[in-house]
Amino acid sequence: MPVKEPSATTPQPQPRRSDTTRTAILTAARERFAADGYERATIRAIAKDARIDPSMVMRYYGSKEGLFAAVLDVDLRLPAPEQLNRQDVGLALVQHFLDLWEENEVLTAVLRVGVTNQAGAGRMQGILRDQLLPIALHLCPDPEQAPARAALTASQLLGLALARYVLRFPPAVALTPEEIVAWLAPTVQRYLTAPHP
Repeated sequence: MPVKEPSATTPQPQPRRSDTTRTAILTAARERFAADGYERATIRAIAKDARIDPSMVMRYYGSKEGLFAAVLDVDLRLPAPEQLNRQDVGLALVQHFLDLWEENEVLTAVLRVGVTNQAGAGRMQGILRDQLLPIALHLCPDPEQAPARAALTASQLLGLALARYVLRFPPAVALTPEEIVAWLAPTVQRYLTAPHP
């Protein structure tokens, strides 16, 4: 019996309803926390924005604190330190971060929360410490200086994001991705690999 070839119109599996609901809740929560801050954002307002019953928010996240933690749970998807070439780490990191910011408004919302809320700021510090510091430790010539070098690198990357995506300074918005990489990559490279001044 001949094997039937799958047709080009074979339907793709649909996302589960729970996944759709979680996504709607997280999207609404990011926007609400970014606009109102943690203290003023309410489960009721977030549920209304997500077009669901408030009990569903509690079902999935347990509390406002649990929802806030989920909103701030961001994986920067940085390459493993050993996968980075020391000679072009600045180029690789700036391009990586720029791609993340350009493709995904989640990081912009998280940044807004981070600059308006102490818990958000702490979470952003943790994300960068846990995900950027290992790269600095692996690449910098003096591991004792790795935390300072990672912090300087973060200042460049977050400063760009703040100016371009949050405050939307016209000259920062007008830069092409290639121009941004050309300007920032040498600075990030120097922070991570140059001898201590």
